[in-house]
Amino acid sequence: MTWVPTGLRARLVITFLLVAITASAMVAGLGYQIIRRGLLERAERSAVADVRDTLSRLTLPIGASEVVWPSDDTITDEDLDRVVRALEAPERTVIMTYGDRQRANTEAQFTMTDVPDQLRWQAARRLVHQRVIFKDRAWLIVATQIQRANRDGVLRPTGLTAYVFVPLSDEEAVLTRLRTALTQAGGITLALALTLALLSARRVLLPVRRLGAAARALGAGELRVRLPVRGRDELAELTATFNETAAALEKTVSELRTLEATSRRFVADVSHELRTPLTAMTAVTDMLYEDAEGLPGDAREAVLIVVREIDRLRILVEHLIEISRHDAGAATLRRETVDVGDALADCLEVRGWADLVKLTVPVGLTFSLDARRFDVIVANLVGNAMNHGAPPVVVSARVAVGGSTRGWLEVSVRDHGSGIPEQVLPHIFDRFYKAGTDRARSAGSGLGLSIAKANAELHGGFITAERCEPGTLFLLRIPKP
Repeated sequence: MTWVPTGLRARLVITFLLVAITASAMVAGLGYQIIRRGLLERAERSAVADVRDTLSRLTLPIGASEVVWPSDDTITDEDLDRVVRALEAPERTVIMTYGDRQRANTEAQFTMTDVPDQLRWQAARRLVHQRVIFKDRAWLIVATQIQRANRDGVLRPTGLTAYVFVPLSDEEAVLTRLRTALTQAGGITLALALTLALLSARRVLLPVRRLGAAARALGAGELRVRLPVRGRDELAELTATFNETAAALEKTVSELRTLEATSRRFVADVSHELRTPLTAMTAVTDMLYEDAEGLPGDAREAVLIVVREIDRLRILVEHLIEISRHDAGAATLRRETVDVGDALADCLEVRGWADLVKLTVPVGLTFSLDARRFDVIVANLVGNAMNHGAPPVVVSARVAVGGSTRGWLEVSVRDHGSGIPEQVLPHIFDRFYKAGTDRARSAGSGLGLSIAKANAELHGGFITAERCEPGTLFLLRIPKP
């Protein structure tokens, strides 16, 4: 798998290094080529000038004719050797030709077969030179036919041709040292570029990291977080914008919290104020309910409706008072060791559900919890199953023995009705949420499951709901204190 850098720091460093490497390579490459060309051209000019000057100072026998021709016997092998010795130098190979005759120095490393054909053809007309590679070494071949002025001052060829192999070892050594120096300089440049890239990336990304940390703190609820604005660049503008946004958000959230607190106080105050008249109304409706059988049909129906609606109002007020305590943070937990079986049985019996619910609890199961809040949780779960599910309703309790909830108390409540629709499950713990139009006028307040969830979370636990075949399963989990 190909690694692709995703972090801004890595991309900045890599980009900086690529620019530095490219620039260094271009400068080093161009510099090397210029120096190499100049060094080799200087070596060529020096070698050519040396050969030309040496040949111009030689005195050759002229014989009877105006010039010496290859067929003339005036040129002897000694003359050829004299020319070879004149052109000879350390490591040089000198070859002289005159007609079919050839003479070379004693340290000659090459023969005429090593001379390119094109160079031979050009050497018959003028002085030429060419760089070649022999035996992994660079050589310069200088070739020319010796010319002399006749009695009339006209240059005529003598038939003598010189081939001089000049080594370029010194120049190659200089170029090798230059390449080594450029490589070392490139390595130093790369190290400096990496250091500068890291420092620059840190300088650039430090404000970005501070912004990220401040944004996370802001998201966690620390609305007073602000950052110092340094400089006048784009990052400084971004920091200033962040500070302005945080200030506006703090102001908005403060206003919302004030409104929410006011709303909670209003609900709590109204609920408490309703309690006294509801108590009186409940007492009156109880009396009316007892005498309802003796009333005429319409009057009896009206009394039953009033009784039912006052009972709904009483439940709603009690739930509003309970939920307002949780919202205000006034709900407290008083744990004690409770016999779970007895607590569940009492909950069902007080509400008249003992004969309608199947209870399964191990004998002697005890657990540390708030008995009153545990009773509220179970009553809301069982009441929901009784009102919106179908019998049989099964309640069971146990202590988990494995998994991440090992040692937790688990209480399950299951009915065998049609089950809660899948699209409704994520919302059943929302306040005042009722699934379907058939539940809009049900006896419930829409707060029961929300209160059960709040009490479970107060214990440090949670409630889950899932569909079964048939029915719905609610599972309460409470951890050990």
